[in-house]
Amino acid sequence: MTDPSFHIGRQEIARDYSDRGRMMRLSALLDHDSPPWRSGVVPPLGHWLCFTPLERQSGIGADGHPVRTDAGLLPNVGLPRRMWVGSRIEFLGDLPLDVPIIRTSTLVSATPKSGRTGDMLFVTVKHEIARERGAVAIVEEQDIVYREAAAAGTSFTRAGAAPGEPDPFTRSVTPDPVMLFRYSALTFNSHRIHYDRDYARSEEGYPSLVIHGPLIATLLLDHLVRQAPDQRIRSYHFRAASPLLEGDRIELGLTLTEQRADLRAIGPAGIGMTATAELAA
Repeated sequence: MTDPSFHIGRQEIARDYSDRGRMMRLSALLDHDSPPWRSGVVPPLGHWLCFTPLERQSGIGADGHPVRTDAGLLPNVGLPRRMWVGSRIEFLGDLPLDVPIIRTSTLVSATPKSGRTGDMLFVTVKHEIARERGAVAIVEEQDIVYREAAAAGTSFTRAGAAPGEPDPFTRSVTPDPVMLFRYSALTFNSHRIHYDRDYARSEEGYPSLVIHGPLIATLLLDHLVRQAPDQRIRSYHFRAASPLLEGDRIELGLTLTEQRADLRAIGPAGIGMTATAELAA
């Protein structure tokens, strides 16, 4: 593995438009008749629909991700498999709809490790998002892990923690290939594990299509919105624990107190993701 430390501190600036139509399509994906959020502002996690990749087709790698180069924000260390494993998001203010917006991204850490599956690199990127010439409205620290290519003949195993006692508020959802395709299209995410079953099996060792981590995180937050539609969300932290696959029946669990919501996505093998939201008083 090449040394990633020289990338730390690098910044990248992206500009976009907080298009209302994207948020309407997210609402449709989540099966709402109309958007359940406050009007006129980007909903929590709606910023993930903005600043989508702009790489030319010739700059896309075999896995569907943009090819990493030494000139980019994220280090190219020869580890081909990438997974977004968690985020810590602070909602500091409203981000209006239909205005120019800007995102400043900084690579804050890149830590090599070795584990049971070989070499890995844990990366944290800090994103600060604001209206052009406005105050920062959203701060997100995004955790990404890079891993070695799956060895030929590798058998896939997943073992999440046992869920224990049921949550007070539950809702079930079964993401199918159509939902995965629509979310990939909405976020312009071309990672092939989400839509190319043969690639997912033969190249990355999964038995079928993998549900996007941010889609699961969005479904969890939507579960909170359905139960407490008037609550303002101050922060949202999530962590992936075990892959969830197309066709899995996922139980979205919620425990709600006055200023905190604890959430988890439970699949056939146990807990696939946990999340926490802090609520405004």
